[in-house]
Amino acid sequence: MKTYLISASAFLLASAGAAFAQEQAPTATTEAAAAAAPSAEAPAAPAGPETMTYAPKDAAADGCELHIWPAERMTSMTTGLLGGGLLDAALHSNRDATNRTLLASALDSPSQLDALLSLDLRTMIKMTPGTTIVTHAKPLERKTMNSVKTRRSDSQATCYSELIVADVFYQKAAIYGRSLRTLFMVREFGKDQKIDFEYKAWGGNGLKLFPPKEGDDALAALDELVGVFKKNFEEYANNEAKAPRKPVKS
Repeated sequence: MKTYLISASAFLLASAGAAFAQEQAPTATTEAAAAAAPSAEAPAAPAGPETMTYAPKDAAADGCELHIWPAERMTSMTTGLLGGGLLDAALHSNRDATNRTLLASALDSPSQLDALLSLDLRTMIKMTPGTTIVTHAKPLERKTMNSVKTRRSDSQATCYSELIVADVFYQKAAIYGRSLRTLFMVREFGKDQKIDFEYKAWGGNGLKLFPPKEGDDALAALDELVGVFKKNFEEYANNEAKAPRKPVKS
């Protein structure tokens, strides 16, 4: 775990939330809410290779590739009894700015990739055991997420898939409490540039420690973010496995 320097002022800005209720399942409107909220880009990846390749440990590489990109932006939205809107956003602007900074520290690009690589991705999203995983240090531009319909890498592999982290979204709601939601997208291609399968959805789970209050264990709160990020992907992958493999309309 990295060492994080968190000022006392950051703790004072964090909410003194009570025990939270179970989060509602993510809805289609969540993406729009995240897009409307102020956001911060994740810190740039440290100098080093743009891509890293991870060959399968338990099976010989079979020519299949899974390319992974981390999220570009972090979003925080705190709503009180006003239920949202411009006034609510103004009242919580400082708190949300602090939350975005903490999110970008705990879940910067390398941390997102490390968290995903710690999971059994090949099994979770139904890749072949011989799939080679390729990570990309630089996030994709969020605005191109839906508009670009071709492969996002130069790979010519005939068995090719992509896993894109689109958004990392912290939300505190007066009724439902605190949660971290993550928007993921998997795309599968054949031998060409045509998408054969695409599934985009949120994974979301509640938070108990983040954001830390004054006197709390800040590292534990930041560790919780990483753990919930992985839980969010597990939830996403369970739903992705059930999604019908229908042809994607061009």
